[in-house]
Amino acid sequence: MIFSLLEGETNAPAGGGDWWTYVILAVVAVAFIVLFIVLPSRKRKKQEKDAQDLINAVGPGNKVKTIGGICGIVVEVDNEESTFVLETGSETTGKCYIKFDRQAIYQTDAKVEEEKKPETESTPAVEPVSEPAQEPTLEPSSEPVAEPASSDEPAAPAEVAPETAPAAPQKKSGKKKNNSNK
Repeated sequence: MIFSLLEGETNAPAGGGDWWTYVILAVVAVAFIVLFIVLPSRKRKKQEKDAQDLINAVGPGNKVKTIGGICGIVVEVDNEESTFVLETGSETTGKCYIKFDRQAIYQTDAKVEEEKKPETESTPAVEPVSEPAQEPTLEPSSEPVAEPASSDEPAAPAEVAPETAPAAPQKKSGKKKNNSNK
């Protein structure tokens, strides 16, 4: 198709019946523009908005790492100047307070609070008809339960019902019976 455009069609019908080729080329060009320019820019804008929301969510008590690698805990936030005060160090080494621009935040443990959508009062179209499954209840057994032995008494083996008791192994005597007559 493209080669025929470059060479010029020799067997084209009179009256320019080749207009659909130009339409297809225009659609492909628009698709490339959308695919490589518009979609990535929308994705980048969404990422920038998420990053800005995270920076705005930082408040006192949040742990922060700045773009310079300084780690600490936010003590104070000034929304008018778009700055925050970071506390670094410890009690033993001595604390230091440094004022930073909010854009210096590289990492933080702050969580962005999502906006709650107003709930509309609507009833479901179809009510579920299945009932929840009932859990089986345990009935108390009529068999006696062995009580734990006190620390003064030696532990006695628990009684086992005769039908569930294992068969006692038979002991072999050390002497062989000799049935031969002497």
